Amino acid sequence: MPNLWEKSTTDAATATTAPDDWVMRFTVGDDYLWDRVLLPYDVTATRGHIWGLKKIGVLSEKEYADVEDALDDVMAAFESGTITVTPSDEDSHTVIENELTERLGSVGEKIHAGRSRNDQVLAALRLYLQDAIQHIGRQVGGLVDALCGLAERHPDTLMPGYTHLQRAMPSTVALWALGYAETLVSDLDGLRHVREQVNVSPLGSAAGYGVPHLDLPREEVAERLGFRAVQTHVTSVQLSRGKHEMAVVHALVQMIGTVNRLASDLILYATSEFGFVDLPDAHCTGSSIMPQKKNPDVLELSRGAYAGLVGELQSLAVQPANLPGGYHRDLQRTKGALMRSLQQSRDVLDAVTAVVEGVTFQRERTEAACTPDLMATHRALEQVAEGVSFRTAYREAAVDLNGAASLDPADVLATYATPGSLGRERPQVVRVMLDQQEWLERVESGKG
Repeated sequence: MPNLWEKSTTDAATATTAPDDWVMRFTVGDDYLWDRVLLPYDVTATRGHIWGLKKIGVLSEKEYADVEDALDDVMAAFESGTITVTPSDEDSHTVIENELTERLGSVGEKIHAGRSRNDQVLAALRLYLQDAIQHIGRQVGGLVDALCGLAERHPDTLMPGYTHLQRAMPSTVALWALGYAETLVSDLDGLRHVREQVNVSPLGSAAGYGVPHLDLPREEVAERLGFRAVQTHVTSVQLSRGKHEMAVVHALVQMIGTVNRLASDLILYATSEFGFVDLPDAHCTGSSIMPQKKNPDVLELSRGAYAGLVGELQSLAVQPANLPGGYHRDLQRTKGALMRSLQQSRDVLDAVTAVVEGVTFQRERTEAACTPDLMATHRALEQVAEGVSFRTAYREAAVDLNGAASLDPADVLATYATPGSLGRERPQVVRVMLDQQEWLERVESGKG
């Protein structure tokens, strides 16, 4: 049986010309897989860079046109699966340059002038983040729409509200759903802000100390690529590496933290002891030994994803710590932490949205759980409205917690006058708030 802990070896001839396999595995890791995602954005960044090279005379008009055509071919080959990023390539930059050199010869060898892998990867990553964060934002919008729809289906369904997991006061299914919906819209502000924060061009910083002799048109290239600005001082580019990634994941953690609590509620409400909801069969599993089981696995995994994101955030917080200025290979690890966090967030949002769209609240169970003691606060405040001091009314209500008070939904809801409380839910207000998130470029359905 092979020893999996023993590093692979090569013969003497190979060892003199190439790193051992284990060195390649160690230094590249799974980075090449993430670069398969980033390659189209690397091509886009390359288009901006060669335009700049043409502008300063490093490329002629014809050379520029030839490289553009070759980049079209590279993209077509990538999309058809003819080319990809392999471990031996290490990254998408190598693939693109090799393909251009193979197609164009010495012209392909010119395109790396004035840049480094260090600013290349950040340019591709930040272009990718613009799309990835917007996509996640649209997914959040889809979940908000689903929650608003759930509220609209249950405008007057009573259920207990809880504090300390003890029954506290009456609530409604609509109020429960809209509380999460409004919080998620607030979380979108964090995503919008961080998308703007990272939308700065690193191109022209090269390895971190600028480009001598070549006066690259950094601002014009940035504008051409859709960046809002450049990082003016080239040394700031590598100092921001890890910080930008951490900011993105922090925004994701805030948003997935809301989804985590939503999933926890639904898991609890689906228990036999509560019986408030019936989860869609397609998003539950059975047991290998207990025929009666209907397990909320999709929600449990979605809930657990929060811990994974917090772990990635912690990794991003400590990875750059204590590093001197400039680039260090340690920083390569920030890419995987960021990309995993984005992918996990997308998966969780898809999963939980599907569950919310298919969940059914059992009105008989939710209203049966609204026992008379939930009306104690109502009875106290009814006396306050008649002029009794709150403390006196509070003591009187505490004497008889099961005192007379109607639990008819219409009667309970009629006692509230403040918008946003029971019977005064406003799903349309949440939808307006969502529509104001113009950066999502939402279509009519709200799911972009």
